[in-house]
Amino acid sequence: MTDAPLQTSPLHERHLALGAKMADFSGWQMPIEYPGGGVVREHTAVRERVGIFDVSHLGKASVTGPGAVEFVNSCLANDLHRIEVGKAQYTLCCTQDGGVVDDLIAYLKADDDVFLIPNAANTAEVCRLLAEAAPEGISVENRHDEFGIIAVQGHRSKDVLESLGLPTGHDYMSFVEADWQGRPVIVCRTGYTGEQGYELVPRWNDTAELWDALTEAIAPYQGLPCGLGSRDTLRTEMGYALHGHELSLEITPVQARVGWAVGWKKDTFWGKEALEAERAEKKTPLSRGLKVTGRGIPRAGCGVKDADGAVVGTVTSGTFSPTLKEGIGLALLDRAVSEGDEVVVDVRGRDVAATVVKPPFVEVQVRED
Repeated sequence: MTDAPLQTSPLHERHLALGAKMADFSGWQMPIEYPGGGVVREHTAVRERVGIFDVSHLGKASVTGPGAVEFVNSCLANDLHRIEVGKAQYTLCCTQDGGVVDDLIAYLKADDDVFLIPNAANTAEVCRLLAEAAPEGISVENRHDEFGIIAVQGHRSKDVLESLGLPTGHDYMSFVEADWQGRPVIVCRTGYTGEQGYELVPRWNDTAELWDALTEAIAPYQGLPCGLGSRDTLRTEMGYALHGHELSLEITPVQARVGWAVGWKKDTFWGKEALEAERAEKKTPLSRGLKVTGRGIPRAGCGVKDADGAVVGTVTSGTFSPTLKEGIGLALLDRAVSEGDEVVVDVRGRDVAATVVKPPFVEVQVRED
């Protein structure tokens, strides 16, 4: 526990003015939901139209200097050589035993400039590890409070950005360094909802004015400001991993089934030997989806039993799906459990029936234009 005051985003006063329900989120006071319908209404707005999220609590860091790309590539799990300048990549910062310090997005700005967006709680540790390993000439800078981040998510997100004169034509997992009313803003074709969307990275002091403009721009589409509660239900419906739940110092990329974000053919990265051994042994549990068929909502920490009553795993994330109108979850299960198996989730001492499935739980809308 710490007595340190909670940090606030550059949009803090905007959230209070809207009457948002605020909560401690990784040491930041952030909006969980807004009045007028809360999580379900905000979730539905994103799935059907568009929503905007303040995610300025996410970290920002730069690794710069000659050989910066090669240095980052020797540390983080994914292979930066798979992408080119102007592209972004999901990657992992692992320990030598294969645990996950953090999952993050790396933006390749130049051969000597890699911009990182880690999770809020892990930014300082990621920066510390990189700085300690950095050779002479490579600089690692924690820039957490230099930039805000606003996510614009939903199939009308393209229309919203175009109404503000921001670029939208770039591919998924790419970014453009743009200008908005004379102010620099990075427009990233990324997000955490499964829907078409963008993440805007303005300077910290420009974030509030951009938020105000977005609030006006989403109105014709019945878009909504959305809190982190709906962001979590949206990502769970897609089966996306959340650090501290599906990934942790104890849960490896192999177990979380994000091995696609590991550059297995690279000569080196942190945790390579341990992860290769785990991958070859095929003994550790794996993350799978659970779709509730009984009455109940699985929650993180709930035990999972097979048809014979034997414990076979633990729920890592669980929620009520606003789209499906039923409980869903992600769970770390023994390898003997397969998709299609019927299991039982222990929800506060009550057995709730569920089926093991492969995420995502819902299909998202994709625009062709």
